[in-house]
Amino acid sequence: MAVRAIRGATQVVADDRDEVLGATRELVSTVLERNELDPADLISILFTATPDLVSEFPALAARELGLGDVPLMCATEIAVPHALPRVLRLMAHVETPKARADVQHVYLRGAVALRQDIAQ
Repeated sequence: MAVRAIRGATQVVADDRDEVLGATRELVSTVLERNELDPADLISILFTATPDLVSEFPALAARELGLGDVPLMCATEIAVPHALPRVLRLMAHVETPKARADVQHVYLRGAVALRQDIAQ
């Protein structure tokens, strides 16, 4: 079994607690589905949010999905002036038999514009 890192991002329309939690749940669920992962395959997830998102910790959404035993961490993205606003990102470390080239990175909503080269 290999350890792989999976990237993902999504954009919310506003800094609203329900928006942040809903978009994060959608992102985490989609990463699991597209990569055929079971929660037991997760090693850890690092979440980041752009500085304009402060209404809730994205990790709470993962806990609400039942990932309470997975190490989770939240951080703030650096405030680059031309960065896409209201973006939640994740990097999940997982155990999987998939080759690196077969990992499905997930970019949803407006965040598709961030990495069109690897978005699936």
